[in-house]
Amino acid sequence: MKIQRIRSLPIMLGSVALTLMSYVSVAADKPNVLFILTDDLGFNQVGAYSSTKIKTPNLDEMAANGVRFEQAYSGNTVCSPSRVSLFTGRDGRYMSNNSNTVQLEEIDITMAHVLKHADYDTALFGKYSIGSKMGVTDPLAMGFDTWYGMYSILEGHRQYPQILWRDGVKERIKANEGGRQGAYASEIFTNETIDFIKQDRENPFFVMLAYTSPHADLAVPKQYSDMYDFPETPYLGMQNGKPTDKYAWYYPEPIERPNAVLAGMVTALDDYVGQLIDTLKKTGQLDNTIIIFTSDNGPHDEGGADPEFFDAAAPYKGQKRDLYDGGIHVPMILHWPDQIKQGRVDQTPWTFADVLPTLADIAGVNLDLVPRVRTNGVSIKSILNDSPIEMPERTLYWEFSKQVGDPNSGIIGDTFQAARRGDWKAVRYGFDADLELYNISNDPNESNNLVLKEKKIAKEFLDMFETYK
Repeated sequence: MKIQRIRSLPIMLGSVALTLMSYVSVAADKPNVLFILTDDLGFNQVGAYSSTKIKTPNLDEMAANGVRFEQAYSGNTVCSPSRVSLFTGRDGRYMSNNSNTVQLEEIDITMAHVLKHADYDTALFGKYSIGSKMGVTDPLAMGFDTWYGMYSILEGHRQYPQILWRDGVKERIKANEGGRQGAYASEIFTNETIDFIKQDRENPFFVMLAYTSPHADLAVPKQYSDMYDFPETPYLGMQNGKPTDKYAWYYPEPIERPNAVLAGMVTALDDYVGQLIDTLKKTGQLDNTIIIFTSDNGPHDEGGADPEFFDAAAPYKGQKRDLYDGGIHVPMILHWPDQIKQGRVDQTPWTFADVLPTLADIAGVNLDLVPRVRTNGVSIKSILNDSPIEMPERTLYWEFSKQVGDPNSGIIGDTFQAARRGDWKAVRYGFDADLELYNISNDPNESNNLVLKEKKIAKEFLDMFETYK
């Protein structure tokens, strides 16, 4: 165990001043953290959550031995604001931009920064997309000791990338040049994570593993898609220079069996999670490693994906770019054998903004002493054990500014709002739109608008929406 002197405390006993030296253990008693973030994976696309058509045995086992959260939410309904919320511990009330154009700012403090205060070794593998100023808001500037993956948001649209970035230096992926598909992004990022986990170190580690899958483009090694035989409608992409749908400009390649490919992408992720767990087990680190598996938002319908075929967001209404629960209610599985020895299902509502304060609490970092940190999330550490302490009721909030026309146009149109308190969920699709109010527990599909029946509750949500819009 590494011992470090951290401060001296003067204590007055009569007229005699004594100094006690305070020591803490830096490494041995602090858990490793492996945060696995998937891209556009729906609530109902993991077997542990329902009778999905997709095979996910490793995730199902992980859920059976850990905590399967039934009421967990992403930070937003699209990639970038959801990830900024996750990295900084802020929900829509504290965000300066709730559209998909948002980026981290130079003054932002991320959870990687915070964990450096507890001597963690930090790494990011996979999709980044929220900091475009190299040396200012790239991962190395945002608290990560090392990173390897995709830098811009559009780079993250490719499962067989031709370039990746290692600590700010561009690398050619020759196996994917000239239309070849020799190096699958999610497999690359898994292998990099495994190599990092195997390294000898004195400090605990924090790894953000951000997969690009199952976001479009739809692509996966054939061994995974061959596991499925579904009814199919081929995706046509670009035909003779003309787009066959609104996403074809981004995903021009035709796909003969899009349902099988998407299912294969999820099963591939499950396989990679199994490899990571096996590595942690073989290196003796599994028990003291917190593994969190989740998605950045709800399921998509891009590049041939068919969320209706998979009931991908069931039992919730909507999908990616919605603030109905289908767009923000995500799978969330936490595995931590040292603290969670009996698998359970947890109904606590919480969201991405809570991750930073939770990890800080677990690592023993006092956020009041971290310069420039700004979070309105809360720690959920009290429920991460076999005797969870119920958390006080609070209000969760989301805001999404949709882009006009092209989903990546950069031109901001209507802004949507949503909030949840207890069983109540309110939604407003535009500042001038009517408020909708649902009892989300009795009506998870948000089909019975109670705004006229529950006027007092509706007014409380409306006042909140007006305050934060």
